[in-house]
Amino acid sequence: MRLAVILFALLMPVIAWLSNTGTFGPDNGTISDRYPTLLVAAGYAFSIWGLIFAWDVAFGVWQWRADAASRAVERARPWAAAGFALTALWMPVFSQQWFGLALLVIWGALACIASAAITLARDPSPAKGQGAWATAPLALHAGWLSLAAFLNTAQVLVAYEVFDGASMLGWSLALLAAATVLLLLVNHRLGGHLAYVAAALWGLAAVYVKQSRGELPGADTAAWVAVAMAVLLLAQTAWLHLRPRRRLATPGL
Repeated sequence: MRLAVILFALLMPVIAWLSNTGTFGPDNGTISDRYPTLLVAAGYAFSIWGLIFAWDVAFGVWQWRADAASRAVERARPWAAAGFALTALWMPVFSQQWFGLALLVIWGALACIASAAITLARDPSPAKGQGAWATAPLALHAGWLSLAAFLNTAQVLVAYEVFDGASMLGWSLALLAAATVLLLLVNHRLGGHLAYVAAALWGLAAVYVKQSRGELPGADTAAWVAVAMAVLLLAQTAWLHLRPRRRLATPGL
């Protein structure tokens, strides 16, 4: 499984480069522009993938060389490998505009990466370097996917004309509410991991930037909902870090 983790970690940036060169069809930005939604983030936000890919490769190298990895690392490896593989797969699938399959793939990637990150974050006996080289990169990846999955969902709804594209606000607010619940739940399970929070805030800020300048009806509302989501996430994170820790009972005391 060590080999699978590092191979799929390396595969992601390779597939991303091929995707951006048009090898699989129109790039992600071109397709996204065809199906505008109230959840789309400003284009600059997607540069976070560079950091995600680099840090995931670092994780792959670390877990390959870690001689005394914790049991949590062993349990996280299959989830991480699957998450990396699905992340890589999503890019050509989306370029081919197989939107239904792309939606399944990105939600699968989120489930796998979040599971791996939570497993590592809740490890009571982490290995040396595990926080910086395992938990953090996977938490960052999970944080971005937690928003990207909903962005992709909105685009699929528009592409398949599931709802009226001329009045997006109602169902977009429902998706943003669901995204808020997911962010808070995963953040709680991760104990307010700063890498997860940073990725989510980066995405929410970009949604605000895009929608505050958007022309679609309801764009201003969506922009301020993104701000409210960021405030809630920050408040929860502060609470998770500042709340008193329950002390373990010691026999005889």
